[in-house]
Amino acid sequence: MGKYLNPGNLGFQSALNSQIYVDKTGLIEKMNHLIGTEQRWVCFSRARRFGKTMAEKMLAAYYDRSCDSRQQFQGLAIEKSETFKKHLNQYDVIFIDMQGMRERALNEQRHGMNTSIIEYLQREVIAELREAFEDAVKENEISLPNAMADVFQKTGRQFIVLIDEWDCLFRADKENRTLQEEYLGFLRAMFKDAQSERFILLAYMTGILPIKKYGTQSALNNFNEYTMVAPEELGEYVGFTEEEVKNLCSEYSVDFEEMKHWYDGYCFEGVGHVYNPRSVVRSIQSKWFDNYWTSTETYESLKKYIEMNYEGLKDSIVYLLGGNRCKVVARRFQNDMVSIKSRDDILTLLVHLGYLAYDRRRQEAFIPNMEVADEFQIAVEGEYWKEITTALEKSEELLEATWEMDEEAVAAYIDAVHMDSTSILNYNNENSLSCVLSLAYYSARKDYTIEREKAGGKGFADLVFLPRRESDKPAMVIELKWNQSAKGAISQIKEKQYIKGLKDYEGGVLLVGINYDKESKKHSCQIETLVKIRV
Repeated sequence: MGKYLNPGNLGFQSALNSQIYVDKTGLIEKMNHLIGTEQRWVCFSRARRFGKTMAEKMLAAYYDRSCDSRQQFQGLAIEKSETFKKHLNQYDVIFIDMQGMRERALNEQRHGMNTSIIEYLQREVIAELREAFEDAVKENEISLPNAMADVFQKTGRQFIVLIDEWDCLFRADKENRTLQEEYLGFLRAMFKDAQSERFILLAYMTGILPIKKYGTQSALNNFNEYTMVAPEELGEYVGFTEEEVKNLCSEYSVDFEEMKHWYDGYCFEGVGHVYNPRSVVRSIQSKWFDNYWTSTETYESLKKYIEMNYEGLKDSIVYLLGGNRCKVVARRFQNDMVSIKSRDDILTLLVHLGYLAYDRRRQEAFIPNMEVADEFQIAVEGEYWKEITTALEKSEELLEATWEMDEEAVAAYIDAVHMDSTSILNYNNENSLSCVLSLAYYSARKDYTIEREKAGGKGFADLVFLPRRESDKPAMVIELKWNQSAKGAISQIKEKQYIKGLKDYEGGVLLVGINYDKESKKHSCQIETLVKIRV
């Protein structure tokens, strides 16, 4: 068992030993079908704390010929696959953790050794190859691809290469162009050289960023890429699926609806809803819902991106804070943190970092859940966001005024939010009014599940606020009008029976009609109350 060559199966065993383990061994079958094919080059990037390293350790445990992992996979999904026995513990595995490799190389540099990170990487792995294949690797060999080619030529042994945090140098050393070019040169020699197709049966890299682009081309264009923008057929392995989360909630007696409110939001075609694994596991272990994923990195990392001075970016962030979606063209992003030239680049980066979810079909980004929304709220505090901060601070007061049925105060609060955000909204229709209302009622998400255009009765209510289970607040149905009347909005709620959309809810309901008068540039409000009877 080595550090890099055939590292064994202890890493995966620690996952199996954990209180909560979700079976993701179906990924192994996906990789088994790629071994030795033209599709053997895989880069599966996703946000931090979404299970990237665990997946690499699982693959290492399965393929590593130096250990017997049959018992580890007993009863798991992969054991049922017809490919299970064929590839189990059959290959030499090289497992490189780029983040750890970088730290060890920098430690040498701090002690006066003039060794680059890439030189260090190759030296360390070659040393293990030389120890394992004594007669195959030249004593003075400094090229890892050459050493692997020599091993194959003399022994016929082929490799599976796993690289964790592959993009570490593009994130931690984002200004060091020389180092990045040296690293890409190494990766090309490893994976694009004609010889590599002979001695590498499968290459699986994972990180946060997709592979670096130059112009419109990937630096390693032979790789199939799976990302937070387009996970393709690997979508169910990005995080926990909704079915997996439901099963966990049932097993550990946790409120699934509350779990969904806090951590749901990422959604991939053909897979459905996907949850952040760290947050789900920690909330089950602690019996408390909180910001577990975002707490692993300071909000300053989000703040520095959303305050970049690109035209339209601030407007889009405010629009997203209001619970809306923004059009984003993701394909122009260069997959690094320095070649950022536009609003779309920033928003695409936030998708890859997990701060935004992405609807690929509609090309729209949005804030996925309560946990991430809280992070955005903290990040917009400060002078740069003064108007928005004021609106968010007033949100609690607006909510209180609504509960107290203070129509004049509600209208005044919405007027204030409108004035502070006029520049972003082109305020001339009901869609803009909806954005203002979403921002104004931002704090309501703590007590409510908020739905836009909710079906009910004979149509769709503009905004419905359904109380969360632990809340004692009334439900609210809000209808918006532009250049009409608040009274007419209330009448529409009644005539079209929007109240029927509150299925299985019992309790008080506030009917809220809001109108914006274009000429006076003022809002008016009318509020009525009724008791909802189960329908």
